Amino acid sequence: MIRTNASRILEAAGIEHTLREYDVADGKIDGLSVAAKVGADPERVYKTLVTTGKAHGVLVFVVPVSFELDLKKAAAAADEKYVEMIKARDLEPLTGYVHGGCSPVGMKKAFPVYIEETAGLHETIVVSAGRVGSQMELAPDDLARITGAVFADLI
Repeated sequence: MIRTNASRILEAAGIEHTLREYDVADGKIDGLSVAAKVGADPERVYKTLVTTGKAHGVLVFVVPVSFELDLKKAAAAADEKYVEMIKARDLEPLTGYVHGGCSPVGMKKAFPVYIEETAGLHETIVVSAGRVGSQMELAPDDLARITGAVFADLI
């Protein structure tokens, strides 16, 4: 297993997690493909989406891969008039992560994080470990604690 910055942060905080690696040779790194590759129910596999709002700047949302982020609900959760997705080219300079490998843990800066409230229905969820080909499984409450996240209705 290749350790990532995100997994090192979890280890340092004493947060129990499991790293899962998957093959990217076929180029399929969309959420549903990743869920299948790591053998997890898509309802438990979450993607990290980075947006921007006028009042609060960069905002991070964590939602199940089988759903789309509802931008109106996201804006309401973040107390913004509206939010919009950042451009793909801006992701790495802002977060330190590339598309398909963006983790809510260990970004360059501590941005506000919001996790879809249905995550609480699961004992564990799976999120990116910070590089394409690596995922990490952990308790939703632990993810919220390490990122300072708030649970909200986002889908």
